Amino acid sequence: MAEGLKSADIQLIQRIIPHRYPFLLVDKVVDIDGAKSCTGIKNVTFNEPHFTGHFPGAPIMPGVTIVEAMAQSAAVMVGVDLDLADKVFLVYFMSIESCKFRRKVGPGDVLKMHITTKRGGGKVWKFDGRAEVDGDLACEASFTAMMDLPKD
Repeated sequence: MAEGLKSADIQLIQRIIPHRYPFLLVDKVVDIDGAKSCTGIKNVTFNEPHFTGHFPGAPIMPGVTIVEAMAQSAAVMVGVDLDLADKVFLVYFMSIESCKFRRKVGPGDVLKMHITTKRGGGKVWKFDGRAEVDGDLACEASFTAMMDLPKD
């Protein structure tokens, strides 16, 4: 990890993970502690495409996109720690476990995703994630991902 780097803004995020609109679901990653933990931040806005159909008149962020946002936050954390900016780096879900949704997330909410690495290194990583809005738990899950890391 670059000396003193503890966060990733949107420019660095886009240099690490390949996701783009409408599927880039994290705006900033802060409190990066190596590959141990981080906090991803997603500012939920009304103009996101899933709100046109989920649900008309009652916009709710789909649960799967909350889990994806947690996974993107984890990928950025690992990418920062392993100095993977501007390298070909893909991440694939292997499993999602113990996923629970506790509150609705909608336009105007700031989703804070607290990610902790349970197992890391090599190709397979496991994370615990908690997504909160105003300190209220919105979603929690454990997820495993395969990191398709660049070959130097």
